Amino acid sequence: MMRNQDIVNSEDEYTNTPDVPQNKSENTNNVPDTDNQINGNGKVVNYDSHGSISVKGRRKYMEDALTVDLGFLMWESNNYDYFGVYDGHGGSEVARACRDHLHLLVKNEVEKQARKIIDWEKVMVTSFLRMDEHVLAEGVEGSTGSTAIVVVVGEEVLVVANCGDSRGVFSRSSTVVPLSFDHKPDRPDELKRIEVSGGVVVNLNGKRVQGVLSTSRSIGDEHLKPYVVAQAEVTVKARSDLDEFIIVASDGLWDVMSNEDACKVVRFCLQRQSQEGSKKKSSVTPGNENEPKSRAAVAALNLKRIAMKRGSQDNISVIVIDLQKLHKTSA
Repeated sequence: MMRNQDIVNSEDEYTNTPDVPQNKSENTNNVPDTDNQINGNGKVVNYDSHGSISVKGRRKYMEDALTVDLGFLMWESNNYDYFGVYDGHGGSEVARACRDHLHLLVKNEVEKQARKIIDWEKVMVTSFLRMDEHVLAEGVEGSTGSTAIVVVVGEEVLVVANCGDSRGVFSRSSTVVPLSFDHKPDRPDELKRIEVSGGVVVNLNGKRVQGVLSTSRSIGDEHLKPYVVAQAEVTVKARSDLDEFIIVASDGLWDVMSNEDACKVVRFCLQRQSQEGSKKKSSVTPGNENEPKSRAAVAALNLKRIAMKRGSQDNISVIVIDLQKLHKTSA
């Protein structure tokens, strides 16, 4: 059970830790500096509308990557923002390729449409498959792959595309709503698909495809095709004034935290901002590292710290999106 005091203690620890925020334009990709992702100490990306952090944690190597691209697409006078988390395995090459290219593929697929209303499911499914083709064409090591979860936020719509066991969840009117469902080999529909394609699921320190991979969908992993696929599952929701926030994270968070606990942490942080009031903009400005961080950034770092305290053994990447701020201060 998550108590408010646990969150306060985590935030107190945060305020005494020399994590340095990145000062970058909101229209650029905010990619954490992997040289600083050691022993759980990463750099916080911090704006009024969102905060993110990506750290190596207790792993020997950093294989996660993330992309934040505000205003990556303008379509029919509507502005769209892109958030992506990629959890690599067997190496970081595929996760970094997704970080650098997947948002561009999504934008390209939208711009190829002849219709004014975006068919988001078709766009996302096609983009993920093309990302997979790109990785294979580049000759990335066949045993290397990455999960990918992408959230696109428009002024009227939320789009989530997931391939693997990273996860998205959001809060609407204090109700926790899953935006994706993990692709695990023992998920009944995934198990059936794997077996029909001629594969097997073996229990070797957990259920694994061919006794190797603990997720049943990913980009890359040529050696496990056709059992492991790059087909994205897509969720599209209309935005509402009741929408509060979205959490997007790799399984380094979800291995040790439930959807409900994670949302409680974020809700507490965002409510504190409302209660205290905001006399001046919370975003960090260049040359002023002492400026207070946004509650979304505090929430992202709190989630990371709690996951570390609970014993997460994986890389941890988290993006918190404040839907009450997005397109009010960043558009």
